[in-house]
Amino acid sequence: MNIKKSTISVRSGLNSDEQHGCVVPPITLSTTYNFFGLNQPRSYDYSRRKNPTRDVTQQTLSDLEYGKNAIMTSSGMSAIYLICSALLEPNDLLIAPYDCYGGTYRLLDALNKKGACKVLFIDQNDTQILLKSLAYKPKLIFIETPSNPMLRIVDIHTLCNLQKGILYVVDNTFMTPVFQNPLNLGADLVVHSCSKYLNGHSDLIAGVVISKDTYISEKLTWWGNTLGITGSAFDSYQLLRGMRTLMPRVYQQQNNTKRIIAFCQKQPQINALYYPGLPNHPGYNIVCKQQSGFGSIFSFELKGAKNVLLQFLRSLKLFTLAESFGGVESLIAHPATMTHAAMPENARKRAGISDMLLRVSVGLEDSDDLITDLEQAFASIQ
Repeated sequence: MNIKKSTISVRSGLNSDEQHGCVVPPITLSTTYNFFGLNQPRSYDYSRRKNPTRDVTQQTLSDLEYGKNAIMTSSGMSAIYLICSALLEPNDLLIAPYDCYGGTYRLLDALNKKGACKVLFIDQNDTQILLKSLAYKPKLIFIETPSNPMLRIVDIHTLCNLQKGILYVVDNTFMTPVFQNPLNLGADLVVHSCSKYLNGHSDLIAGVVISKDTYISEKLTWWGNTLGITGSAFDSYQLLRGMRTLMPRVYQQQNNTKRIIAFCQKQPQINALYYPGLPNHPGYNIVCKQQSGFGSIFSFELKGAKNVLLQFLRSLKLFTLAESFGGVESLIAHPATMTHAAMPENARKRAGISDMLLRVSVGLEDSDDLITDLEQAFASIQ
């Protein structure tokens, strides 16, 4: 039976308990499992390697992304580290976007300096630079679209068909499986920070790697167990519960964002507005081709200097100044000093992350209230 994503997210694992007939799958917290006898293990022997609750969650994640297997990890960063550890050797080259998430930049830069692999940060929208980089024979190309926090777009299908023999990995955290499915566009692996939209309640740290290739997934599974970075049973249970409401959450957040964007377009205090749902966005045509929605994150640059920024942030009541995104609550972040503080200043400038840039994650509050809050904050800096 071919079922849709909303049904997958709601019903995965339901009625699977054969002991008591639980509708909701019970959480299995045991770390160890008894053997049938000497050298006769069960399918589960130790929860770092395999856990019933994590298996249900991983199957849900894999199904939502149309993958063959998923490995849930302790965080989004450990998901990326797992890929690098399992699939790259010291002389292998990884090509990454110059404007990626600050934590990703920090990890890849550190692995490069340590000699774990070679890393080249480039503008993946620059065709000449991209084609030139292929001469270095990269083993892996890491893609982040939309980019964090500038919301730049790259064409996943085009990038993933540049050259055979390269592994293509897409960070799909911003869009979620609801609005974008990179494996269907040619990617080999998809990663998520499950702490964001997939969980949706800002009370869990987790990540996932989803593969469409059995050999690669087996290799990742082995390394996940060996490194000890697989997700815990309780985190798996929390994540599965969060995903039950994924569809209605992200659609409502997107609806709120559309109204807020329309309001922001009229604000003279905004110097630049970045949202892939705007027809004047440079990547709009690509977005319409590879995404089924525009999401609920946008960024904007305020006019003026630091005192204007401080006054604006102090005036907000419903947008919490905090890192992360994708929760039910609305958040606002200052990338230069928060999410991208780990990037060197010259790298931030190259990526276009100015000191007046703010990133907004729209939540599930009433959109009228959110607009009223922004309105009074903008009024305070007139």
